[in-house]
Amino acid sequence: MKKLPRLKAVTNMLVCGEDLGMVPDTVPGVMKQLGILSLEIQRMPKQQDTTFFNPAKAPYLSVVTPSTHDMSTIRGWWQENRTLTQQFYNTELGQSGEAPYFCEPWINRAIVLQHLYSPAMWSIFQLQDILGMSAELRRENPEDERINVPANPQHYWRYRMHISLEQLIKEKNFNEELKGYVQHSGR
Repeated sequence: MKKLPRLKAVTNMLVCGEDLGMVPDTVPGVMKQLGILSLEIQRMPKQQDTTFFNPAKAPYLSVVTPSTHDMSTIRGWWQENRTLTQQFYNTELGQSGEAPYFCEPWINRAIVLQHLYSPAMWSIFQLQDILGMSAELRRENPEDERINVPANPQHYWRYRMHISLEQLIKEKNFNEELKGYVQHSGR
């Protein structure tokens, strides 16, 4: 309460705290008191007895995201651990049976929509997770979508867009679909 109020007072920007990992018990209360948004990542739940965070349970004063620059994208994660993927498929997506081996576009779409319809103030995405909704626009290899591997100094910030912004602007059907999702979710 000594530093954060001063930090917040010098800007009119909305402040979001990266309250991940080993966070002291006092942090959530202080953040709420100061109106600092928490960061809620679906694959990094803050409750130790859960495997995934459900975006539908996000507090309003939060930012929800399926992945960050230091994580694999939705598609990359889908192939990393079949046991977790299967659990996610059944519990978080509500699907029965065996999970598809590859993260199909409808899976990416379902996860993006979970986040768009979250009660959180903000819902943010890596572009790779948005493009993952399209079989035509996504990269062929999900491993090529990764931005940063913090433990590997040879893999810092290597991601580059594989299509130009001009080409992306011309993708009318995709852009209209995404626009519809954003509008219908109230974002």
